[in-house]
Amino acid sequence: MKGLILIFTALSLFTGVALGLVPHMPLAAGQDDKAGVTSLLNDYARAFGKLDVQAILPYYHEPSVLITTRGVATMSTHAAMAVAFKPLMDGLRARGYDRSEFTTLNVKRLSATTALASGAAVRYKADGQELERLGATYVLHKTENGWKIAVTVGHDVENVIRLE
Repeated sequence: MKGLILIFTALSLFTGVALGLVPHMPLAAGQDDKAGVTSLLNDYARAFGKLDVQAILPYYHEPSVLITTRGVATMSTHAAMAVAFKPLMDGLRARGYDRSEFTTLNVKRLSATTALASGAAVRYKADGQELERLGATYVLHKTENGWKIAVTVGHDVENVIRLE
């Protein structure tokens, strides 16, 4: 079911670009979108490690969607995102969370303004002990201010999507 939602979301964004409903911006000469998305998501993981919701908000598009085992949250503003992420961050803080690192991160540019990324991450405690492993898949949109996360789908680590 989660896979179908992700595929539907990505296809909807792709169709919007193809039909001209979503602006299509040509790539600048020499621009490497895959590297840009990878860098953004690694920076996002470092910002998330601060457990300060304000530190992660600049990485998100307004609006954005968060899909987890707990349900679906549609967040129209950064203020709504802050409300959605606070309990998660509070729970991680209580469990001794220190940082997250991607162990796998696959990225595919779908269009000039849309990318799909799927990865596995490890969350660590301050003493270096592994807290948990998780999977996450992202749909990103390229704005005038660079790549932004539009959809986040949390999932089992073994369900990371392999991309070309």
